[in-house]
Amino acid sequence: MIIDCHGHYTTAPPAHTSWRQDQLQAALGGHAAPAYPAIGDDEIRESIEVNQLRLMRERGADLTIFSPRASAMAHHEGDLAVGTAWARACNDLIARVVGLFPGRFAGVGQLPQTAGEPVEAAVAELRRCVTELGFVGVNLNPDPSGGRWDSPPLTDAYWFPLYEAMCELDVPAMVHVSASCTPVFHATGAHYLNADTTAFMQLLQGDLFGRFPTLRLVVPHGGGAVPYHWGRYRGLADMLGRPPLEEHLMRNVFFDTCVYHQPGIDLLLGVVGTDNVLFGSEMVGAVRGIDSRTGHHFDDTKRYVDAASLTEEQREAIYSGNALRVYPRLAAALAVHPARTPSPTAPAAKTPDVGERPRADLL
Repeated sequence: MIIDCHGHYTTAPPAHTSWRQDQLQAALGGHAAPAYPAIGDDEIRESIEVNQLRLMRERGADLTIFSPRASAMAHHEGDLAVGTAWARACNDLIARVVGLFPGRFAGVGQLPQTAGEPVEAAVAELRRCVTELGFVGVNLNPDPSGGRWDSPPLTDAYWFPLYEAMCELDVPAMVHVSASCTPVFHATGAHYLNADTTAFMQLLQGDLFGRFPTLRLVVPHGGGAVPYHWGRYRGLADMLGRPPLEEHLMRNVFFDTCVYHQPGIDLLLGVVGTDNVLFGSEMVGAVRGIDSRTGHHFDDTKRYVDAASLTEEQREAIYSGNALRVYPRLAAALAVHPARTPSPTAPAAKTPDVGERPRADLL
């Protein structure tokens, strides 16, 4: 079984995205937001079938852990009430996708976060996502300011109520920022990778997992710069009087394979090891289009894992075993709706390949 731990609903129906703009405009004008639009099941099905589901079939993935579009979380826009309404709308839409495609998608929730506000609203939405919508995890933005980085580090007590609820519910968080409102930080090329690296360093400086030994965090995009500079972080841990990384962080921190070339995947697996890497593609996301050197899509990350020097046991751990450990609620979901193995002869959709269209609106 192949579980993609990193999927976003980048192809959500236009009415959903339009409502968000209307909501923000209403907030700026001091007015109530309009009612959320009626979006039919057929529209949701089409948005998934010709995009994510088609690519899953073509590339061999069985199940995708699916969350709202990362850049559209935009926690820096609007106040906490606006963010809460937006998070609920996004999460309800993900729940509908999961319901329409049982065994193909598992939900991960967006949290309402506003810099300077307490995390109680995020805790409440976390509980709703898990207990009512059946989600298996959440996305946690370490920088809800959108690039200004004025929130406490992830090891600060500010975040503890959220971690306590995550441990109680036994769900992990993917540490994932949203859009950048700072021109010097390109969202996917700089801000995302900066955040991955920054989050890891924050965790290294503290002792979060001494307090929350069962807390699990996924640092996406291959861990940002961390694997490439592993020696630096080992040395910093020693200088700061922290235990070795394997003891201090790597029982609780995991990376994904959203690294879009073979040397990068080989480095990630060689440095970090296969016990702490989950298969992920973020397809129809940050990097779409075909690599002229290989003739394949950059985000077809299964090709890189298949080509890596791994044992079958190691490859199985990356493809599914690690995800089932990190997201234990997946097992219950799969017991009800087993993952459906894609058919290698599934017909290709007649719509253009979204991977070949460099659309910034899908980030």
